[in-house]
Amino acid sequence: MVKVLVSDSIADQGIELLENSGFDVIYTPNATEGELELLVKDINAWVVRSGTQVTSNLLKDAKKLQVIGRAGVGVDNIDIESATACGVIVMNIPDGNTISAAEHTIAMMMALSRNIQIGHQSLLDGEWNRSTLVGTELRGKCLGVVGLGRIGREVIKRALGLEMDILGYDPYVSKEIFNDENIRVVDLDYLVSESDYITVHVPLTDSTKNLFDLERLSKMKTSARIINIARGGIINELDLVKVLNAKQISGAAIDVFETEPLDKTHPFITAKNILLTPHLGASTIEASEGVAVGICRQVSEFLLEEKLSNPINMPINDLSEMKKITASLDLAKILGSIGSQLATSAIKNISIECFGEINDAKPIAFSYMIGLLQNVTDTRLNFVNVPTIAKERGISFSYSINTENTSYSNLISVVLSFEHGDLKLVGSVFGNKFRIVQIMDYKLDFIPEGNMIFIQNKDVPGVIGKVGMLLGKYNANIGEYLLGRNLDSQDAYSVVKVDEKISSELIAELMKMDEIISVEQIAL
Repeated sequence: MVKVLVSDSIADQGIELLENSGFDVIYTPNATEGELELLVKDINAWVVRSGTQVTSNLLKDAKKLQVIGRAGVGVDNIDIESATACGVIVMNIPDGNTISAAEHTIAMMMALSRNIQIGHQSLLDGEWNRSTLVGTELRGKCLGVVGLGRIGREVIKRALGLEMDILGYDPYVSKEIFNDENIRVVDLDYLVSESDYITVHVPLTDSTKNLFDLERLSKMKTSARIINIARGGIINELDLVKVLNAKQISGAAIDVFETEPLDKTHPFITAKNILLTPHLGASTIEASEGVAVGICRQVSEFLLEEKLSNPINMPINDLSEMKKITASLDLAKILGSIGSQLATSAIKNISIECFGEINDAKPIAFSYMIGLLQNVTDTRLNFVNVPTIAKERGISFSYSINTENTSYSNLISVVLSFEHGDLKLVGSVFGNKFRIVQIMDYKLDFIPEGNMIFIQNKDVPGVIGKVGMLLGKYNANIGEYLLGRNLDSQDAYSVVKVDEKISSELIAELMKMDEIISVEQIAL
């Protein structure tokens, strides 16, 4: 009989679904690591939430294990790399907490605006401070929504019902997919300065960490309030305490923290006009039931019908075919990552063309989009959901095979169109190695890796020397300096590999040079 281990507490409906599917369900939500070591040796599927740590050691012992189902979104507690190496598929439920998180955002905004937490505590302290706890109505106020993914849009739907004015910010979402009568998509600084309430719904990445630091928080209205139920670290915690205690803003509601659980000595505990909840964004009965039933159904359908739903680590269904094009998939993902760092505005369209021995452009296109979008969404992307995520963000894409002869065995050419221009990148694959061979109309030849500076400059003598001297002045060590020229243009394009990321000050100094047209920093 097929055995399914459930090692975290889930709703009864999920257990019933597995049992009704004819599986032998082993329900041990409080199992120790030693008990798990014994149990995993004979299971075919494993359902977990966030409590169980699915380690490489446990996976090595699980010789019969085919699939792990995560009842929720995050899979940080699962060793994905080891699962993939062991041939184990990992699934999750990417949308299970969307409504719960959106409603919690609105609840915290309402509680904050009416001083509910302060009023409650004052009554417990034997006080009656009614006259000092006058609140504000949400109707007619401006709500700034940072991040226009699924949760952000659910918040907007509810805020419109409260008759709020909506500003939105998301550099990776096209303005055209929103109704101008409901929401104005603006830049971040404008949103911060004009909003009465700001709510954050972006993933925690290098670009969003400390997105709201002291400088940005100080640009808020003194009457404004900020809410974060997304990820700890997007709002700098110590900077937030500073502006709250100095009364530079009127309040904050925080559900997520850089370190959880929150220590009782954390400055948040004594900060002025702050509302704290212990990571309750996804904690509703409905969300718990939804993710439990959803993941158990996915596991059941995989075991009985070999149907894949929301796989984290299964790019294409045929593993033998995937192995043949691994290098091409890796190159496409890197091209996407570079594209996301070079795009200067909302992405509109992607056109991918494959040459040579590549006979299926679809997985190449999906891999490119994963690289393009992986740092701009709070959803873990895979080959199943990335087309939907792209469509939600107003991105159209096409892919094709071109039989025209080239001087390369395999070639991937991508044209990325965004609101303010186009970007063309071309990469080649030979065996298991890949290189970038063209940027825009400039011929180059380099391995994309590490920290790189992409420089477009006037094709005049002395530029390389000046750039090199300036980098040296800032102690930036050059690994390679590659120059691409175009005889039909008066410009050139350089890729400079450096040991470490360069500072914004150095980029500003480079841009001051008369010969420099553009400077972009790329990190892989």
